[in-house]
This record gives sequence, structure tokens and C-alpha cells, in this order.
Amino acid sequence: MPRSKYSVPSRQRRKKILKAAKGYYGGKHRLLKTAKESVDKALQYSYRDRKKRQGQFRRLWITRINAAVRIHGYSYSCFIDALKKNNIQINRKILADMAVNDPQAFESLVQQLSS
Repeated sequence: MPRSKYSVPSRQRRKKILKAAKGYYGGKHRLLKTAKESVDKALQYSYRDRKKRQGQFRRLWITRINAAVRIHGYSYSCFIDALKKNNIQINRKILADMAVNDPQAFESLVQQLSS
């Protein structure tokens, strides 16, 4: 009886790694060992940076809100504090969107806090 090498699944595993390494420079897209290392590292970076992106967006929203409330004589921290004291629960993403796309609504919100 001939021996079985089980080559098809192992070839599929190798092809999957080399396909993921497509476009990498030099041996990183040709050689299995370096391609595997590169792909593993790239997946680690992509996982880490998906988490980082959320913090970057939060910083962007805070910057936009701060710029919008300073026009009305508030600082960012005083504005957020006033929102909390008045039990207005709007997240920073929505506030930043209002500040950029609907300044009249944002101004009415600031006026509501100052009264």
C-alpha cells in the first residue's frame, strides 16, 4: 500500500500564507519562512492598530468640540462638565459631527447650557 503524504492541505496552508504576503518586498513574498514571519507581524500590527484607531478618533472629536465651544467662550472641559451637570447625554462623536455639520444646533446646545 502506498504511503500517504497528505500534501494537498499542507500546500493550501503554504499558498494561503504566500497569498497574504503578496506585494511584500524581496523574499518576504517568495520564501515561506520569511513570508510567515511577515504575515504574522502584519496581523499583530493590524489588530493593535484597530484598537489605536478608536483612540485617534476620540482625540479628533475632542479637538473639534474644543474648537467649536471656544467660539462661544467655553473650554472643552467646562463644556463637558456643563453637559454632565445638566444630564445631557450626547457622546463626543455626535457632538463633533454637530459642531462641523450643524453649527446652529450646536450653538443652541451651548446656549441651553449657559442659561
